[in-house]
Amino acid sequence: MTFDKNSGLVKVWVSLVMVGTYKIEQVPALYNLKTVVAEVINGTSS
Repeated sequence: MTFDKNSGLVKVWVSLVMVGTYKIEQVPALYNLKTVVAEVINGTSS
């Protein structure tokens, strides 16, 4: 399973990181979830 920027779980984690509830380091290492969340937050998603 892989996630992309449109995945629901990615959107949830991006929101949680953006409002300060969690830090990017706290995103679970679930498949490529942390990588995609970091790309969306940093504006480097393709």
